[in-house]
Amino acid sequence: MIVLYLILLAVLQAVTEFLPVSSFGHLCVVESLLGISHDTGLLLEAMLHLGTAAAIIFLFKKDLKRLGVELLGMFMDLIGNLNLYIHNKRTGAELKYARIVTGNYRKFTVLLLVSMIPTVLLGLTARRLTLLTADSPLFSGIGFLLSGIFLLVTDLNKSGGTKGPREASYDSAMWIGICQGLAVFPGISRMAFTLCAALLCGYSRKFAVRFSVFMSLPAIIGAFFTEVGYFGSSEMTVGLGFSFIFAMIVSGFVGCLVIRNMTLRAQKVKLRYFAYYSFIIGAAALIINFV
Repeated sequence: MIVLYLILLAVLQAVTEFLPVSSFGHLCVVESLLGISHDTGLLLEAMLHLGTAAAIIFLFKKDLKRLGVELLGMFMDLIGNLNLYIHNKRTGAELKYARIVTGNYRKFTVLLLVSMIPTVLLGLTARRLTLLTADSPLFSGIGFLLSGIFLLVTDLNKSGGTKGPREASYDSAMWIGICQGLAVFPGISRMAFTLCAALLCGYSRKFAVRFSVFMSLPAIIGAFFTEVGYFGSSEMTVGLGFSFIFAMIVSGFVGCLVIRNMTLRAQKVKLRYFAYYSFIIGAAALIINFV
């Protein structure tokens, strides 16, 4: 029976991860209904997210490879500029330094790096509190309602612009990273918060969705490594461990099937409809908590 439950959670994770509705919140509410506890921390949730992260890596491997190459190129340019600085100091020469951030991909890479600073700090700070809130549908319900409000306000405000990576500022990336850090709590949609923040900063809808999807990768991988220690806990059995791994594979497979369709919906569908959905799920979670 536990395997069937895990398959259900894996499919739910894959479908909701790429929409501005909280996949983590969905998992916590359904786990509460199924009587699944968090004796192994948030390891299951981290592994399910890792599965969908693998789907992102697989389908966007060309873009990610380009980002990796540009990151390496920037690092090499920094080393080169340091050597030039030392040379200029020793010889009195005035050799010009290489420009570090050139082109859209390098700018995109730096924006992602900047956004990760507050995400990491907030994620590590709130780790224990996140585990406590995951056990109660009350907090998931509140998170869904907050996500719905943010989505509705952004939609009614007709936020959004034409900014791409070239026009985007580093301070806006910092604010978007803060929003991603706040989304460690169940019900608070990571994509909803980052997408809305990006639109409020004047990003185009297409670039905002793309930025939100790509910036999730380091956060998901980091979250997995913070939870991986639970594999050695007394509650973890060999069978349960393999079940978790199987669920992660299912999540990744389903994620590969739905990611393009879901991200396209996130780009095209009005945010108010996601807000209405979040209100309904939030209300249901609150009812489950008090009934």
